[in-house]
Amino acid sequence: MIEHSHLKIIQALHQKGTLTEAANSLYLSQSALSHQIRYLEKKMEVTLWERKGRSLRLTQAGELLLQTAQQILPVLEQTENMLKAYGEGRQGVLRIGVECYPCYEWLTSVIGIFLEQMPDVDIDIVNKFQFSGLEGLLNHHIDVLVTPDIEKKDNIVYEELVKYELVLLTEKQHKLTRQKIIRPEHFSKETLLTFPVNLDRLDILNQFLNPAYVMPEKIKKIESIDFMLQMVALGRGVCVLPEWLADDYVRKLDIQKLRIGKNGIQKKLFIALRNQDKCVSYINQFIVVGKKVANKLL
Repeated sequence: MIEHSHLKIIQALHQKGTLTEAANSLYLSQSALSHQIRYLEKKMEVTLWERKGRSLRLTQAGELLLQTAQQILPVLEQTENMLKAYGEGRQGVLRIGVECYPCYEWLTSVIGIFLEQMPDVDIDIVNKFQFSGLEGLLNHHIDVLVTPDIEKKDNIVYEELVKYELVLLTEKQHKLTRQKIIRPEHFSKETLLTFPVNLDRLDILNQFLNPAYVMPEKIKKIESIDFMLQMVALGRGVCVLPEWLADDYVRKLDIQKLRIGKNGIQKKLFIALRNQDKCVSYINQFIVVGKKVANKLL
C-alpha cells in the first residue's frame, strides 16, 4: 500500500536529486529511506528510480508516483493545518490566490478589515498561482481566487465583487489626449506597457484590438506598477488599468486618463471558490468584506 511517507520520499528525491540530500531533508538515514522505497517497489513489482552516477533518475513509475505526491501532499498539508488551527482554537487558514496584478491594491484593504473582524483566522497569499489560479483552486492549493475572468467548472462558484471600467493612461501631452474617442488604430504606433501575463489574458487585446485586427507597435511587460506609470509619465509608452486604480495615479503623476472606445471596456471582479466551501464561515466573511471594500474603493 502506498503510504504518506512514500509520497514525501519521492517528492524529496525529485527536489534534491540525490539520496543523501533527500534523506537529510526528511531527517532519515539513507538506509531507512532506501528500505521504505525498496519495500514499495517489491510490493508493487516496479522500479521507481535508477542511479545515474551520484544522481537519481525517476522511472516512468516513479514519475507517476511523483505526480500523485504533488497532487495529494498539498491537500494533506492543508488538512493538517486546518486541524492544527482548530486544535489551537483558531477558525482556520484562508489561502488566497490572485489572478490580477492591480487587485493587490484592493486585497491590501480587504485583509486589514477582515483580520480585524476575524482575529482567529490566518491568511496566506499564494503568489505562485498568479494567472493559473483555477488549477490551484481545483487542486486545493488555495481556498479562494480573486479573478476578473470566469471559466465554468462543475465544482467552482463565482461571487461577483464589483463592476469596473478599463481606461487608457498616457502622458498629459500625448497626441491621443486630443482624440474624442480612442479607436483600435490609435494603438498601432504605440508601445503598450503591460503586466507580465500571457497575451491571451489581456483584455485590451481580446476585447478591443484583436476584433479590429490591430496590434500595438510594441508590447513591453513590466511587473512593477509604479515603474510602469513612471514610464507612461515620461512618454515611454501607454498602459491600460482599471479606472479605480488609474484615478489614484492620475492625482500623483503627470498622466492623463482616457476612455477606450465609445462605450469603454467593462469588466467585473470575482471571488471564485469551491462549491463545498460556501458554508465555511470565514470564507463567507471574506466575501462580504471584499464586496464592501470593492464597492467603496472601486
